[in-house]
Amino acid sequence: MINYPEKLTLAQTPTPLYPLQRLSDQLGGPRIWIKRDDLTGAATSGNKIRKLEFLFAEALANGCDTIITSGGVQSNHCRAVAILGAQLGLKVHLLLRSDIAPQPVGNLLLDQLAGATITHYSVAQFRSLDSLFAQWQDHYAELGSKAYAIPTGGSNGTGMWGYISAAEELAADFQRHGIAPSAIVHATGSGGTQAGLMLGCYLHQIDTRVKAYAVCDDSDYFSDKVRADLQQWQSQYSPETDTSVLQADTCADYVGPAYGVAGEEIFTTIKQLAALEGILLDPVYTGKAFHGMMEDIKRGKFSRADGDIVFIHTGGLFGLFAQQHHLGYGDSDSNQ
Repeated sequence: MINYPEKLTLAQTPTPLYPLQRLSDQLGGPRIWIKRDDLTGAATSGNKIRKLEFLFAEALANGCDTIITSGGVQSNHCRAVAILGAQLGLKVHLLLRSDIAPQPVGNLLLDQLAGATITHYSVAQFRSLDSLFAQWQDHYAELGSKAYAIPTGGSNGTGMWGYISAAEELAADFQRHGIAPSAIVHATGSGGTQAGLMLGCYLHQIDTRVKAYAVCDDSDYFSDKVRADLQQWQSQYSPETDTSVLQADTCADYVGPAYGVAGEEIFTTIKQLAALEGILLDPVYTGKAFHGMMEDIKRGKFSRADGDIVFIHTGGLFGLFAQQHHLGYGDSDSNQ
């Protein structure tokens, strides 16, 4: 029995799991299943809500009235925090990374609609993120408020509980469908979902490989980040659990030019999957990971003999709207 900490009920779970049969037949590899964590909410959709159920509970338990968090200008995490903060009556302050003046589109538009306070910082300034968090927490303390800091992506020991719990949900999915997947595949950017899934499969005795596709940085970075998150979780919640046996399996071959920047092949994959299966990916996270998985299936890294594999759709639809010009649909599009 796993003793979960207190959480709020914010996500619409369990989310659906079903096979992408047409795509699987087309690729000729293993049967691909998709876990629709993009359906955890409406405007709050995505994997971040699972983490935020635990993080917001901790914030409220500590008597906080303000939430500070950080991310890229099109951060799905920041958008979810902004909207959930509004729903819970909490002030939200977002520290967003951008070297250019951003347009109010996609997730940033929703941040603004939700009434979040937004401060933009350059990439260079973001290297001192810890001091920025401390500066703003001191600022709110001087105003008589108490601010709770959530790290980028909600990725820490507390946030990991979201995907420890999701692994338990997956175990029930697998039993219901009568499958034993050889791999669980997902996008990784801040490492928290990755660490949570790895630990969740370990704790719930799910015998499968957790394979992450990086959307930034390299595999060494994720090995270190996941190890740090696991150690923090162990120290805070379960000193008797040996997390050192868990090693991150991260593919960084499909990161592309940079975080948030996707090549033409990613947009091609996004269009192909939308037309074939009615599944909408984004160019920052799920598009890169799904494209990487498809390419690795074509290269034989996942074979039909492996049986089933499960892709965790972690959301990101609103980020697609911010890059829709890359899809190549103009006024004279032939699909009229």
